[in-house]
Amino acid sequence: MQIETFKIFCDLADSRSFSKAASANAITQSAVSQQIRALETRFNVTLIERGRRNFSLTVEGKAFLEASKEILGVYDHLGDRLRELHNVVAGELRIAAIYSIGLHELPSYLKIFRKQYPDVEIHVEYHRSAQVYSEVLNGDVDLGFVSFPAPRKGLRIEPFIEDRLVLICHPTHRLALRPRIRLEEVEGEKFIGFDPDLPTRKVIDRHLKEYQVAINQTLEFDNIETVKRSVEIENGIAIVPRNTVDAEVQSGALVAVEIEKPEMRRPIGILMKRNRSRSAAQREFLGMLQDIKKKEKPSNGQSLGESRKEVNGESRPRG
Repeated sequence: MQIETFKIFCDLADSRSFSKAASANAITQSAVSQQIRALETRFNVTLIERGRRNFSLTVEGKAFLEASKEILGVYDHLGDRLRELHNVVAGELRIAAIYSIGLHELPSYLKIFRKQYPDVEIHVEYHRSAQVYSEVLNGDVDLGFVSFPAPRKGLRIEPFIEDRLVLICHPTHRLALRPRIRLEEVEGEKFIGFDPDLPTRKVIDRHLKEYQVAINQTLEFDNIETVKRSVEIENGIAIVPRNTVDAEVQSGALVAVEIEKPEMRRPIGILMKRNRSRSAAQREFLGMLQDIKKKEKPSNGQSLGESRKEVNGESRPRG
């Protein structure tokens, strides 16, 4: 059995199409069918439910798919292991992150890592939280970054950093001159929020309910960038992670106001698939993140992200 057979099966399972699997591997549809039948004959199982309309994997097919991805993962990182013998960290590092983390939290860390390990090719994908979990579980990426990480079977979660949630508003808004507020002070405000199924939205809603604060929910979006743009033009307010609004606060487009009661924080976790071998690039990247985390012990109520700005010698405008 050749390694290409496992790839063909994975491509077929992912695309649910014999023609697409054939095209992806530069072979004929007949060759794909022959490869699958050869696998079924060798292991004496049925891997695919064959029907005119529906394509689905059997229980054995799903188990074979997971094993195939693990085998391909080991094969893909074989070169990395051999290069380790010569103390060279190279290869690929595949990361999936929710939009706010991928756009605002990760770039500074990736910049440091790329400088230290220029031979590592880093690929970053941006997804909603549920998709990040799926990508890691399926072995499509090496690491996932999500907020408010939740335990999942087959996943290992490594706590990373926390970011404080703040209120943002237009500079002309009535709350813009306040250095800090209590949550009760947003009563009746025009509120621009995240979609109800997003973890950050659920935490904000829970605090609003706990403090019996009624807001005027006008708009809902699935990503931080659209929320920020809407606050800029709608003159409403939003509650977002502090590190995601640095550029807008520095430019004067938005004002960030601390919420002193309750203090809301957004924990960020790193997702990894359990029982999966780690490449040198993954180990070095995780090690770098943990080293930075240890150096960024926040004080005076700062978040780890805020502390990082000072470690890097950057001043943060007061919101």
